[in-house]
Parts: sequence; structure tokens; C-alpha cells
Amino acid sequence: MALPRCIPVLLLQGGALVKTVRFQNPRYIGDPLNAVRIFNEKEVDELVFLDLDASVKGTSIPFQLLEEISGECFMPLSYGGGIKTMEDIRRIIQIGIEKVIIGTEAVENPAFVKQAVVEFGSSTICVSLDIQKTAIGYQLYTRSGTKLIQKDPIDFAQELEKFGVGELLVHSIDREGMQNGYDLDLVRTLRKVVKIPIIASGGAGTLEHLCEGVQNGASAVAAGSMFVFYGRHQAVLISYPDQTALKRIYSSIQRK
Repeated sequence: MALPRCIPVLLLQGGALVKTVRFQNPRYIGDPLNAVRIFNEKEVDELVFLDLDASVKGTSIPFQLLEEISGECFMPLSYGGGIKTMEDIRRIIQIGIEKVIIGTEAVENPAFVKQAVVEFGSSTICVSLDIQKTAIGYQLYTRSGTKLIQKDPIDFAQELEKFGVGELLVHSIDREGMQNGYDLDLVRTLRKVVKIPIIASGGAGTLEHLCEGVQNGASAVAAGSMFVFYGRHQAVLISYPDQTALKRIYSSIQRK
């Protein structure tokens, strides 16, 4: 039985690797190519790169950097940030990136993602949902959590499934970078209304958190801080649990 995917999510800004907390205050981590080489050695399931500047500031997609990353990467690779046209998607795929992650454009222009599924297929298209938990319920944001959208995120997830989107990358804004566990209520709520794969993101800090994400309905689990920081002082250290550790923690799911 295949283990659930465990995916490092790496943030790009100005060509460098950064990490945020609740989508704010980017902290420099290092060179993305060096990170890819380390993750290659650790036999990571999949890598996700998200470009903050392309998402928030509308800067160009860093195609040259993506080509360099793809040339170094030995595992399935996904990219998101600033994707607005079919030609953007086509160029990203030609570079060698298997999956595109569409966030802002999917939410603000749903017809775009519907067309993308028709042209490139469900397996190529993942939609990123940035969701904030508030006193009145869950709210949907775009542009890396900076713009509130007047759409119910749960209803919109169902709409995306009808479009044929292959996967949802679900970011919990209030837990991102906190390492205090996923928003399990959000994962369960989404799992009840959609059948397509859900990648839980935002809050993972331990192997147990990864397990909880899968137990509550995530098809795959993603993390950032957990894989780039070490210790209470948050020293920068690229890491990834070995397959033995993942098998041990996930075996508890099969026993329940």
C-alpha cells in the first residue's frame, strides 16, 4: 500500500527561498537549487514551489529559475504563482514541471481554471485555496492571503471539483508557519463535500501532525517550516523524515 504523499512547500521571493508565518514577514532561508539537491538525496515524494512576488506583486513568472530547478529536481515538481494564461501553463509544462498550482486566477476568474482543465487535463491542474478561520466561519483569500474574496470556500471547492480540477492545495492562513498542527476541522469539512485529493497545508510541525492530517481526510500532507527549521531557535536546516519514520507513523492509520 502506497504511503500518503508528504510534500515540502517552498516559497520563492526574488529568486531566493523564504519562509513566512501566517503569510507574513518572509525570512531568508537560502538558495532554492541547494534545497532541491538536498531534497533529492532525501528521496522526497514531491516538491512544491510557490512564488510570492508573482502572486502578490504581479511580477513575471521566474521561468529561467524554474528551468534551473527542474533540471536539478529528481522528483515530481509543482509550481504556483502568477499563472494567468494558457501560455504560462504551457511554458511551465515544457520546462519539465508536472503540475501547475493556480490560486488567485482560479478564484478571481473561475472560467480560466475550467479552460485549463480542458486544455491540459485534470492531473495537471491543482488549485490553491488560502483559507482563514474567523468568528463567522471560513473565509477565502487570494494574493497570498492579502485579498478577501466574497465566496464561501467550501462551496467554491465543490465548484472546482465540477470543473474537473485534479487536486486542491488547502492552506490554513492562521496556522501557516505556526507548527501547531493542521486545521483538522477544515480538512474534515472539505472531505465531506469533495472527492478529489486534498493536500493539507499550514501548521505541520511533527510527524504526528502529518498523521492527523491523513486521518482526518487529507490525501496528502504538506509542510514548510517543519522541513526547513530545526530546534526551538529555528535554525535553518533542510530535513525530511525517512521512509521508515513515515511508515511507522502512518501504520497507525491502517490499524484504526
